[in-house]
Amino acid sequence: MDVKYINPFLEGTLHVLKTMAFIDARPGKPFLKKDNAVGGDITGIIGIAGSVKGSFALSFSEKCILRIVSNMLGEDIVQVNRDIADAVGEITNMVSGAARQRLEAMGISLSAAIPTVVTGKGHTINHVLGGASIIIPFDTDHGSFVADVCMGKEAD
Repeated sequence: MDVKYINPFLEGTLHVLKTMAFIDARPGKPFLKKDNAVGGDITGIIGIAGSVKGSFALSFSEKCILRIVSNMLGEDIVQVNRDIADAVGEITNMVSGAARQRLEAMGISLSAAIPTVVTGKGHTINHVLGGASIIIPFDTDHGSFVADVCMGKEAD
């Protein structure tokens, strides 16, 4: 998997959370993930197609997503509910859009599906391409989350 496919998702994640939720996320060291575990309590995943294909996921700890959505909505939300699930889907969509815009500037034209949201401790996801993906861990003052990117050409 080429790093040129990863950095736009990292940049898009930082931008969306800063502008929409006033959250300063601190990226950690990316690593290769070889299984379907996500590690978060709620995950948004979106399929991407075009000159490259794959999928992108954001998986949040409960504490982290509660703060992000509370900031976005301007009210204190204390438990995962339908608003949280909807917001995770929308955040995933916004980050995907920001990343696709950056990729398009590099001549890589992509479109995205509608995000799917999965909840529950210990849940798993399957990427469109299957196989390994790149995890970018993030830390915030309100908990952690990961971006999970699996993008490339069919032969990658």
